[in-house]
Amino acid sequence: MQVEGRRWQRYVALGDSFTEGLMDASADDPDSFVGWADLLAARLARRNTRAGLDFGYANLAVRGRVLADVAGPQLDAALDLAPDLVSISAGGNDLLRPRVSLAEVADGLEAAVARVRETGADVLMVTAPDIGWMPIVGRVNPRMAELTAHVWGIAQRHDCPVVDLWTLRELQDLRMWAPDRIHFSSRGHRVVADAAAWTLGLDDVEPLEALPPATPLTRLASMAANREWARTHLAPWVHRHMRGRSSGDGRSAKRPVVAPVDLGG
Repeated sequence: MQVEGRRWQRYVALGDSFTEGLMDASADDPDSFVGWADLLAARLARRNTRAGLDFGYANLAVRGRVLADVAGPQLDAALDLAPDLVSISAGGNDLLRPRVSLAEVADGLEAAVARVRETGADVLMVTAPDIGWMPIVGRVNPRMAELTAHVWGIAQRHDCPVVDLWTLRELQDLRMWAPDRIHFSSRGHRVVADAAAWTLGLDDVEPLEALPPATPLTRLASMAANREWARTHLAPWVHRHMRGRSSGDGRSAKRPVVAPVDLGG
């Protein structure tokens, strides 16, 4: 579904590491991240600038946050900023827990969307990507599929545009993903931003140059890569969660207030 004829002047992004922008490192500061929402905000800002309209953007997303965080404190802070466009992508971290009620996640997500829509603001929703093809982490794909179905239903009931990552075949390539196989690479974030921009009716989306075919791994090379991934990324994640810790502990939003977007002159 594509939106046509709407313009927004105050965009607030809510969510977890996906919307914070991990692992799309900034060229100016490798310890900070850009990501799809920042890229989308820049495009919205450029369109408004051409039309002589103001534009401001805040990104309240923080890595590791679960739906209760996003639909609670983040949403409260967002509504205080009086946005006319809010993007909400949440629930992914809930799905990674050993036990989760998808119905409760969906109910919480819908309640958050309803709160925003009651203000008159538009809500941009994002489906989960299809990761059934991905080694090991693809085991969570049935939950991703169920969450995606809920996103479409919520969007239909509340008249929300949806960024459809589930059928975006470009993302079914490991080069679109960071080495941890959980976050997108810089190119992956660009592809998501392109999809979001198209969904919101922006006409300045320039397709990326196609990647050459990936070199297939031998069975032994694939097994070795999976072992290295488990040692480098999976084991630390499990250890951290067994201790009840999150990668977002002690972190705050990178753009906590609505402010102009730097378009580089």
